[in-house]
Amino acid sequence: MNEKVKVKNSLGLAFVRCFLRSYFVGAGFNTRGLQNIGFSYAMQPGLEALYSDPLELSRARKRYVKHYNSHPFWAPLLIAIFLAVEIQIKDGKFPVAFLNKVKNTTSYTLSAIGDSVFAGSALIFWALATISLLLAGNTTAAMLLGLISFVALQIFKVYIFWSGLHKGLGFLSELKKWNLINLGERLKFVNAFVLLLIWIQLWPSDMGIFQWYGGTAILGSLGWLIATGKISREIVAVLFFVVSVFLINLL
Repeated sequence: MNEKVKVKNSLGLAFVRCFLRSYFVGAGFNTRGLQNIGFSYAMQPGLEALYSDPLELSRARKRYVKHYNSHPFWAPLLIAIFLAVEIQIKDGKFPVAFLNKVKNTTSYTLSAIGDSVFAGSALIFWALATISLLLAGNTTAAMLLGLISFVALQIFKVYIFWSGLHKGLGFLSELKKWNLINLGERLKFVNAFVLLLIWIQLWPSDMGIFQWYGGTAILGSLGWLIATGKISREIVAVLFFVVSVFLINLL
């Protein structure tokens, strides 16, 4: 019984080390394997605790030095899930041949969700809300928003790591019920409202509504034309210079 407790404690400490290393997944970013170095580094303590045989450990390491890329906020979950999968592999309950396909599918799917929800919605909301609060002179509120967001992110990472360890790939079904994609879309509408609020805060008092919104509409249209390749950015730069000189001479 004491031996089982020791093994369980050693696994627990190893998994804690894996979680802490998840913060460094992007540190070894490279153009060949992308985040594979950081990911295998984070998996290392758990693999060492699971496999005492050097040959089995070497094989397990090789499974995680291949190409890997996902949103960094999902790193704790992916590390935990594949540690749970490694436990099943060791017990003969999961075929090793399927691991690489499962690993790529899971990491790429979560990467797309992370880019949409976290990078494209939540982080944008934090940035816009902070700008709006600072423009309004609410420095304390802006600092509190940043602090609360940071703490909430750490709680989220701990939760998904714990869930990934205990539920493995099954946690993905639960994650699907969260409907994160739709949540991200709704948050983008909120971001549009906050952006409008920032425009109101920045509105020059001596400028009319048609001048302000007319100018922003022109800039937005030019940005769309450049982004879609319908006009060259060099042409826009020349036009901007010519119009600026004309207006300066006119005034």
